[in-house]
Amino acid sequence: MFNSIGKKSALSLIAAGSLMFSASAFAIIGGGGTGGGGGGGGGCESDCGYERGPEPTASLLESSSGPFSVRTSNVSGTVRGFGGGTIHYPTGTSGTMAAIVVIPGFVSPESSIAWWGPKLASHGFVVMTIDTNSGFDQPPSRATQLNNALDYLIEQNSSSRSPISGMIDTDRLGVMGWSMGGGGTLRVATEGRVSAAIPLAPWDSSSLQFRSIDTPTLIFACENDSTAPVRSHADPFYEAIPDSTAKAFVELNGGGHTCANGSSGFGGSYNDVLSRLGVSWMKLHLDKDQRYNQFVCGPRHESDSDISEYRGTCPY
Repeated sequence: MFNSIGKKSALSLIAAGSLMFSASAFAIIGGGGTGGGGGGGGGCESDCGYERGPEPTASLLESSSGPFSVRTSNVSGTVRGFGGGTIHYPTGTSGTMAAIVVIPGFVSPESSIAWWGPKLASHGFVVMTIDTNSGFDQPPSRATQLNNALDYLIEQNSSSRSPISGMIDTDRLGVMGWSMGGGGTLRVATEGRVSAAIPLAPWDSSSLQFRSIDTPTLIFACENDSTAPVRSHADPFYEAIPDSTAKAFVELNGGGHTCANGSSGFGGSYNDVLSRLGVSWMKLHLDKDQRYNQFVCGPRHESDSDISEYRGTCPY
């Protein structure tokens, strides 16, 4: 059973012609979505008709942007329930798509995690990166604000005046968050509302509440994190999630607390890994697109020098 993939190995897969896609690979496939929270797709587990975009390759996932152009819409800081933010949405595609909210950490602004907005949107998601009501908000409050932001996107989806009117499949939702935002992300994952979660160097006071998570969850940890040390935060959080749940743990080699934020935040050195695995996780679990399974369940992740440890419950 494959359980990881390295950058060099992944790139070798495309050497024979990564630009030569089949005609169907270029088809843009819209998704309707009829499923409920936590799983989406009305019980469909793969190839549910949500796939969009060309055949994925490591080079495409690691490039500065995906196959779709992205537009943005600002959300005022006076909005109720969270601190405002930015909606990123793809153009040149049709049909409904999954929606993702990304939240920052303690005393940190939206800009610290802003890189994830256009990155994910360029691969066919509606994404909102947000600010919090207060920089001092703790994980429970950040979980509430993630839910409020998801509610806001759903409201905008129903508004004829919104630039994202009718674009979202409201049964396919995802959350991401850094630091205390990662703690909030894990707390939302316990509720069964979302279909995928990615905590980034998560911080929380306890792992006990995460024993009930059945939401597919990918944890990015930072090896040299002194703010949320791996062995007292990311590691017990991952271990608390049942093995029956689709889950993965990726520790970034030598990374400090900001290692998983991306180039527009405080990180930037690990963009290839973040793109390849983060986008693939959302594609696999929100779009049920099995084409991305190879990147999260491929050969030896540790052969990538940016990854110091990988664990997972493949196959997904």
